[in-house]
Amino acid sequence: MSCIIEAKNVCMDFEIGDGSTVHALKGIDLRIQPNRLSVLRGRSGSGKTTLINILGALDRPTSGEVIFPEGGRDITKLSDPERDGLRRNEMAFVFQSVALISTMTAFENVEFALRLTKLPYKERVERAKQSLIQVGLEKRMNHRPGEMSGGEQQRVAIARAISHSPKIIFADEPTAELDSPTALAVMKLFRDLVRQNDLTIVMTTHDTAMMEQADIVYTLEDGVISDVKENAQPEEGADA
Repeated sequence: MSCIIEAKNVCMDFEIGDGSTVHALKGIDLRIQPNRLSVLRGRSGSGKTTLINILGALDRPTSGEVIFPEGGRDITKLSDPERDGLRRNEMAFVFQSVALISTMTAFENVEFALRLTKLPYKERVERAKQSLIQVGLEKRMNHRPGEMSGGEQQRVAIARAISHSPKIIFADEPTAELDSPTALAVMKLFRDLVRQNDLTIVMTTHDTAMMEQADIVYTLEDGVISDVKENAQPEEGADA
């Protein structure tokens, strides 16, 4: 079966203050399939954030490979500038902290992020507007983060993530600071983006209600994948 990104025997070790070593990831093998919402679940310290950071080329593993499909690239072997380019052009990130610029409007936050792509100004404007429309914020484009709810701020962050048409989005605990109804609305938005934009989303969570919205859930315990569960999702347009 095809995959969009693959981890092969990925290990990650950290040395701590007393000179001992923590084995955060222990030989992870993982194939993320395209056009699916995949969840990495686990308690704090299970290794899920470490794994998503390695898959997203934010960190390098101690050993192992992470293969991104085009050209069979092992992204752990790329130079720092190459990894920067990969994240800028082919990946996107949504974090627990939305990291919006407080003095900018929703539109300005999205357009500002697009400047890194070196697109012409008119195209940046159009992409920013369309991305905000797609996440349901067409009437909030000119509002600053302080004038928006937590859910709306997270939607701006999602609009920013999809604006450059990435192949894959990594989301680390994106619903952790939201109340349950708002968190479920964000998860529905993720599902809609997977269906409508042919996106692949990999996210971490410890919230069981969020896991039910995923196509597949990988459980991490003590640095290993202990369980894999596929969820049957209703077809688009079917009754939930």
